[in-house]
Amino acid sequence: MDTIIEFFRQLYHFEHLIRWGGYTVLVLIVFAETGLLAGFFLPGDSLLVTAGLLSAVDGALNIFILNAVLCLAAIMGDTVGYWIGYHIGPRIFNKDDSFFFHKNHLLRTQYFYEKYGAKTIVIARFVPIVRTFAPTVAGVGKMKYRKFLSYNIIGGIGWVLSMTLIGYFLGRSIPNIEKQIHIIIFIVIFVSFIPIMKEWLSSRRK
Repeated sequence: MDTIIEFFRQLYHFEHLIRWGGYTVLVLIVFAETGLLAGFFLPGDSLLVTAGLLSAVDGALNIFILNAVLCLAAIMGDTVGYWIGYHIGPRIFNKDDSFFFHKNHLLRTQYFYEKYGAKTIVIARFVPIVRTFAPTVAGVGKMKYRKFLSYNIIGGIGWVLSMTLIGYFLGRSIPNIEKQIHIIIFIVIFVSFIPIMKEWLSSRRK
C-alpha cells in the first residue's frame, strides 16, 4: 500500500518518479496508458522525454534498454486494449462515467477513427487520451488483428523512439538542461495537446 501511495505522490514529478521507480514504473505507465481504459490520466509524452533526457545527462537509464522495454510495453498495451474492445464490443459505450472512465474520451476517439481509418492506431500514439482508447475502438470495430498489429508495431516503436530520443539528444546537446527540465516538460505537454485542440475547434465550427 505504501508503494502505491508513493507512486501517486510522485506521479507528476517526473524526474523523481523515474529515479524512484526506474524501468519498472516506466513500463507499467506506458502499458497502462496505452492498454487500459483507466490509464488516460497517466503521463506519456512528457515522461518519455524526461526519461530520455535523464539517460543522457547522468546515465540514470540506459537508452538502449529503455527503448527496448518501452517499445515492448507500448505494443503489448495496445494489444490488450484491442482485445478488451474486441470481446466487450459496443457494450463499452454504455459504461457509466467514473474517475477512471469517461465516455466522451471514447466517443472522441471513435471520431478520430472514423476520420483517419486504420492509421488512427499510429496517429493516436501522439495524441494524449486518444492513444488510450484507440486500440479499444479498433477492437470494438472488429478490425483485423493482423492489420491492427502492423499499425500497432509501427506506432508503438515510432512513438517511444521519437519521445525518448528527443530528450536524449536535448540532454546531449544543451549543457545543464536538466536544471530547466520543467520548461521542457511544459513545452512537450503543450505541443502534445495541439491535435486535440485542433479537433475540438474543428468540431465546434461544424
